[in-house]
Amino acid sequence: MNFLHTEEHLSSGDGFEVSLDSQANVLLLDDTNFYRYKEGRSYDYRGGLAKQSPIVIRAPYSGRWHLVVDLGGYAGTVRAGVSVLKAA
Repeated sequence: MNFLHTEEHLSSGDGFEVSLDSQANVLLLDDTNFYRYKEGRSYDYRGGLAKQSPIVIRAPYSGRWHLVVDLGGYAGTVRAGVSVLKAA
């Protein structure tokens, strides 16, 4: 399984801004769901297929969050730039 990954402690309302050079799945997962994702099990996430860039995904509650960018099993490559956004 190939994917781009970053993790950050976010407060409620903080988020990630992701810039992509092609469409890809952009997923925001908590610790439990990230490990389920890596194991190929069912998982809950925020986000989904990003057809436009940039995309902003915000954390619903404080904690450690994982941002994953993947192509959903399709062949190809994607480049992503990621910035952390703090809530106002």
